[in-house]
Amino acid sequence: MKLHRLASTVVIAMVSLTLTACSDSSNNLVGAGASSQASATTAWIAGYRDLHPDVTVRYDAVGSGAGRGQLITGAVDFAGSDAALDEEEREDVKEVCGPGGAMNLPLYISPIAIPYNLPGVDKLNLRPEVLAGIFNQDITTWNDAAIAADNPDADLPNTPITVVNRSDDSGTTENFMEYLATAAPQAWPHEPDAAWPVPGGEAAVQAHGVIQVITGTEGSIGYSDASSVTGQSAAIGVGDEFVGFSPEAAAAVVDASELIDTGIEGDLALELARDTTDSGAYPIVLVTYHIVCSSYEDPQRADLIKDYIGYIASEEGQRAAADAAGSAPISEKLRQQVMNSLELIQGG
Repeated sequence: MKLHRLASTVVIAMVSLTLTACSDSSNNLVGAGASSQASATTAWIAGYRDLHPDVTVRYDAVGSGAGRGQLITGAVDFAGSDAALDEEEREDVKEVCGPGGAMNLPLYISPIAIPYNLPGVDKLNLRPEVLAGIFNQDITTWNDAAIAADNPDADLPNTPITVVNRSDDSGTTENFMEYLATAAPQAWPHEPDAAWPVPGGEAAVQAHGVIQVITGTEGSIGYSDASSVTGQSAAIGVGDEFVGFSPEAAAAVVDASELIDTGIEGDLALELARDTTDSGAYPIVLVTYHIVCSSYEDPQRADLIKDYIGYIASEEGQRAAADAAGSAPISEKLRQQVMNSLELIQGG
């Protein structure tokens, strides 16, 4: 496997806009986590600055797992994560967040696109089992009969398929594998994980690294947060149709999903409906959570968390993210659920 370390295209590790230097540390908020929401976070911090110039918000885009870990150790006030806290993490975080634990609040919804580089093929349809076969490297050339069956009008070459995956542990990878395992279990034998399990392809750091490799490699295909994709991308089989990614199609899947019963009051962790057959829904989605404590020692910090996360959930905040990152605004129903959860946060 070739590892491409593309320093110039790596998502910036620290998204930090100082709103106003303030001697009172309780007027500071610090978060860390998923790089997928880095562009949206920049917009959120800038928008919140306009409303509250006396507050400083910083966000370190170190990755979902690192963000959850920093929340568990008490190093940050909130975490951004492409995956909700797991059972062990839900217990560990109680040491910092109190017996009520922490709540996963879904506030960033983005399609995971399937970009490809195949000159002359402007439209590509892939059913879930074919997509899984490609990424498991069981389907190795572009003119394979399984691909041709759903693309009768395409002039598919006998070019070898080059699969491009993330080299770093990634919530995008885990979400993509969750889709493959749910929608095509016979063709995808791997358990979802943040690390890519199939050797032999090309690998790159961060979403921009994946896109750069695909752009420069004819016959390649990969997966990426849609905010990074500007070229060709495959339409995915959903029921009897093929659906391309869009914010609206991604939001439709989230609204069709159910909450997971974690036993934590106010928790909004989702069991995404990745095997949906609803018309117009795009099932390969990434949902990034803001993970917040149910209780903070400092009442002012609790109020500040509620206000900042409330801004992110607002129509204004969601519009800022959509403009900056092409994400799907959350529905009014989900917004109200988030606001109800924020009201449960205690301080002192």
